[in-house]
Amino acid sequence: MAFRPLKAKGPRGSASTVITTDLRRLPQHIAIIMDGNGRWAQLRGQPRPIGHKQGSESVRQIVRATRRLGIPALTLYAFSEQNWLRPLTEVDALMELLREFLLSEREEMLTNGIRLEFIGRTERLPSMVGNVLREVAKDTAGGKDMVLTLALSYGGREEIADAAKAIATRVKAGTLAPHEVDEELFGSLLPSMRSGPVDLLIRTGGEQRISNFLLWGAAYAELYFADRLWPEYAVEDLYEAIASFQSRDRRFGRVSSDGSASEEAAAKEEEPAEEVAVAPLRS
Repeated sequence: MAFRPLKAKGPRGSASTVITTDLRRLPQHIAIIMDGNGRWAQLRGQPRPIGHKQGSESVRQIVRATRRLGIPALTLYAFSEQNWLRPLTEVDALMELLREFLLSEREEMLTNGIRLEFIGRTERLPSMVGNVLREVAKDTAGGKDMVLTLALSYGGREEIADAAKAIATRVKAGTLAPHEVDEELFGSLLPSMRSGPVDLLIRTGGEQRISNFLLWGAAYAELYFADRLWPEYAVEDLYEAIASFQSRDRRFGRVSSDGSASEEAAAKEEEPAEEVAVAPLRS
């Protein structure tokens, strides 16, 4: 079989990393549940916010690697609707870290054609975060190389409920007939679908659930669960997840006439692999 899995050479996280893969089979939309920040800190006898701070460095490295690979869309579960129930000190620390991240990464996003978007009930965010979030999104709106979406105060059920309310309002107003409601219309009302359906959904931290994340868009996503806690998650771990994705046969319920994998999937397996050197976007 011509396909060879991604492989890393050199120290973990180093610029000498090399991957070997067919670049035509990369996922177009990766979504990540960044789990394990608090546990990482507690295992080291430190406050949970320290883990979130360390986790922000993993965000930087994964965003850079995704952009370097040419993957069009990356969605990160940064803060769920349920996270508001955490201790106030932890929530405050998360908000401050988010603000710092947006301010510090603005220039790199502009330089590398990354467009920032956000989904969720962001009206709940404190103004010191919400204002910066909107400003950076506006500043980077012209980015055409990658879309980085932050899910903030987000919940998949809540997003679907909001779309259902919007449809009900239009039906009640007489601007939409019930028979006109279909999957395409419903999906168009979900902000998370602006980046398209999810191809690969990764969760770190050892848990094996999707925790109310992108319930509509992840309907046919390949799921990958990593034991590594998010502050420890490195570029090589992302490559391993992509290698797993590329080893799977995504038929979306279809089979060929003889019951085997689709002809398209079989043909892709025969395509030659390409070797690509991957380094951070800037030194």
